[in-house]
Amino acid sequence: MIRGVIFDFDGLVMDTEMPDYQAWCEVYDQYDAELPMEEWMKCVGTYAEAFDACEYLEAAIGRSLEDRKGIQDAVHRRRLEIIAAQQVLPGVENYLSEARRLGLKIAVASSSTHTWVDAHLERLGLLDTFDCVRCREDVEVIKPDPALYLAALDGLGLTADEAFALEDSASGVLAAKRAGLYCVAVPNTVTRLMDLSHADRIIDSMAGVPFEDLLASLPV
Repeated sequence: MIRGVIFDFDGLVMDTEMPDYQAWCEVYDQYDAELPMEEWMKCVGTYAEAFDACEYLEAAIGRSLEDRKGIQDAVHRRRLEIIAAQQVLPGVENYLSEARRLGLKIAVASSSTHTWVDAHLERLGLLDTFDCVRCREDVEVIKPDPALYLAALDGLGLTADEAFALEDSASGVLAAKRAGLYCVAVPNTVTRLMDLSHADRIIDSMAGVPFEDLLASLPV
């Protein structure tokens, strides 16, 4: 019997991935260079170090950048500026309210920091909705390792067959599956270009599939 649901955060609850890409694209435009989405996707849902945007830009323009830190700081400020205006993605609030109404336990499992996730959930008025929030500080290894999902299950007091995961990225789906969870992929503008075929189900948007219908379709 399904008794809980675990949400990813970045790219699923709120679109924090396109603003990051947008901020870097603005920098690349200044150098008449392009940042291919397929390259950017290497760092989505896992370690930021999986892709070095400055290094890729240097290779594209054929020379070293004079002020890497200055560029990175500017991108960070621009990203935060864009994200500060972001609200929850379509259907998220309905899924949360329906899960709560039906008596399900609710968690977040995110590869980001508590400072990042908790602050945005507080800003959006959602922090108290979750029974537990597990972030990168809570585990030794982040996604695609299953540790975050296992920690979330432990925090909810549930086993893997009693919950399911909502994810947007390939590494997140892999982490959920490795934890033994049924996983529903909800790709966003960036991650819909990924291969998410290892998810148990893919839906276009939480706004397009009622929560109760999704719940009824899960194996019990």
